[in-house]
Amino acid sequence: MWRQSNKNGKPTIKNTRYTVESILEYLAGGDTVEDILSEFTDLQREDILACIAYATISMKLKDIEIPAA
Repeated sequence: MWRQSNKNGKPTIKNTRYTVESILEYLAGGDTVEDILSEFTDLQREDILACIAYATISMKLKDIEIPAA
């Protein structure tokens, strides 16, 4: 459900210009999936779930320290 963007090398949601990073930032900021879907009407629930899946895969591949909030 994602692809590499030609513009900046960041993964984007397929057939959109929305980066996975931006969707994850909305979620991290407290927005719900429903909030995002109402704001970005061209997205589907599966697109948001694919962003979360991408983040999960990325975390498994890298040794990243996440600072406490």
